[in-house]
Amino acid sequence: MTTHHGSCHCGAVQFDVDDLELGKAATCNCSICGRTGAIMLFVPEDKLLNVVGKETMTDYQFAKKNTHHVFCSTCGCRPFAWGKGKDGASWAMVNLRCLEGVDPHTIEVASRYDGRAL
Repeated sequence: MTTHHGSCHCGAVQFDVDDLELGKAATCNCSICGRTGAIMLFVPEDKLLNVVGKETMTDYQFAKKNTHHVFCSTCGCRPFAWGKGKDGASWAMVNLRCLEGVDPHTIEVASRYDGRAL
């Protein structure tokens, strides 16, 4: 496990994430994830570090409004999201496609979440 640096396409939003276990990646077929194509990894929110560019992010929420689907208001890229789980714990979802040095074509997706069924 190591620290990875990530960003949106234009670089206005940047962040680091600690202790990634790339073998636990997930995808979702809900109405937003299916359209944006994120390969996700859920981590405790305190593992999302050094976030730069909060002032350029736009927060989008839908359905139950328990997840903050943020995106860069300049380039539209969606590098991460955050929310609270059913147990009340805070988490962050990192879009692995936005991490430097991580090839999304080599990531094995461990789970496929059926968000359409919600």
